[in-house]
Amino acid sequence: MDFSASVKEALSRVTIRNEAFIGGRYRQAASGETFECRTPIDGSLLTRIAASGAEDVEAAVCAARASFEEGAWRDLPPKEKKKRLLAFADIMEAYASELALLETLDMGKPVKNTRGTDIPLSIETVRYYAEAIDKVGGEIGPSAPNVVSMIVREPLGVVAAIIPWNYPLLMATWKIAPALASGNSVILKPAEQASLTALRLGEFAAEAGIPEGVFNVLPGDGAVGKALCLHGDVDGVVFTGSTAVGKLILGYSGQSNMKRVALECGGKSPQIVFADCPDFEAAAEAAAWGVFYDQGQVCTAGSRLLVEESIREEFLARVVAIAKDLKPGDPLDPATTFGAMVDETQMSTVLSYIEAGRNDGARLACGGVQALAETGGNYIAPTVFDNVAPTMKIAREEIFGPVLSAISFRTFDEAMTIANDTMYGLAAGLWTSDLDKAHVAARRLRAGNVWVNCWDTSDITTPFGGFKQSGTGRDRSLHAFDKYTELKTIWIELRAPK
Repeated sequence: MDFSASVKEALSRVTIRNEAFIGGRYRQAASGETFECRTPIDGSLLTRIAASGAEDVEAAVCAARASFEEGAWRDLPPKEKKKRLLAFADIMEAYASELALLETLDMGKPVKNTRGTDIPLSIETVRYYAEAIDKVGGEIGPSAPNVVSMIVREPLGVVAAIIPWNYPLLMATWKIAPALASGNSVILKPAEQASLTALRLGEFAAEAGIPEGVFNVLPGDGAVGKALCLHGDVDGVVFTGSTAVGKLILGYSGQSNMKRVALECGGKSPQIVFADCPDFEAAAEAAAWGVFYDQGQVCTAGSRLLVEESIREEFLARVVAIAKDLKPGDPLDPATTFGAMVDETQMSTVLSYIEAGRNDGARLACGGVQALAETGGNYIAPTVFDNVAPTMKIAREEIFGPVLSAISFRTFDEAMTIANDTMYGLAAGLWTSDLDKAHVAARRLRAGNVWVNCWDTSDITTPFGGFKQSGTGRDRSLHAFDKYTELKTIWIELRAPK
């Protein structure tokens, strides 16, 4: 396929917004500065986006604070908030095909994934929290007859949502939907590598009837996120991204107003295959797609494959065969299942990890090279390393690319030790026919998400988040409301009528 022709054709079918959205309208950065937005498909320039600065951060925070204090959104009856958020979802659905194309152009994932998974799940997320608005209430405490004790939830205030580039729209909705449903005013800060779908949300929110200042979008680099985290009028920061940046955000909270912080950070997830695996084919598919889906740019990527020694050679051969059949291709082609890395920087980072694996003595079973360099895009062949020691760099650090590290084990306890020997704790999985083993392992694995005889299956009704340095707090499910609300106790003593 002609890559340049496909990008040009896709661009003719989308609307690109490249300005910040503050106080209900689009505007250029106060400085007039912009940054390049290039597609990783072929490196061509899509647009130049407003590079927000300190003045823009101040304007967005002031607009969000004013709207919150005025109660334009906060004090709307629950059914009215629900109606408008459902309208927001309906508008997203009307533009679903366009949003899918924007997402693919912006960060290089196959349009098959954005159209079939990412955008529908984003719409579902908004609808889920809209429907929850008039179904989640407070409590009446078990007090004495002359007392009424009420436990009520109130919105946090102004919430800054800082999102990553790997699932731009879905991660945005995981944050903004429960935040808005709770009555907060929101400032969305998208990653500079993939801002286009977030910027479209501004006009959708306005059309749905969300008042001016309640929803704002600030594109820009890390300085914008830092300024939001240090701002005294921001009441909470929710973040998905690297553990290193998450630690900085915790520090910014302490340096400013001790704002509420919730973090979903890195992972180095193990997928454990025991010799009594009930379905080798399904497990091999899960092992491969667990790390190659979206080119490995997934926080739950099963980048460590732990295989029992007695089946290691046979099982790994199946995984390698799947990897060799995966060919990077044009993300805009509906038949493509393996696309591009988000940008040249990320591609170089992943290639440097591959080189480290070689240097440390791991055996390269397949891949390990840049692909489709002639297109000008950022592509890496699916990569599998065998004979990986748990102490190697590729087995310990989050690569965020299509690199699988295979590690063998001999006993159940050894598997648990290797699996938990990481600073991360986002996800883990295991394959076994032994019910006792499954239950014991699921309890012993120190991870926020554990899958048994499957990988990365879930839905909006279950919480998502990690243990250890994978973060704090939970996205998805009704538990997400905990991040966006304050609990207040109201104690009323009653007196006998005279």
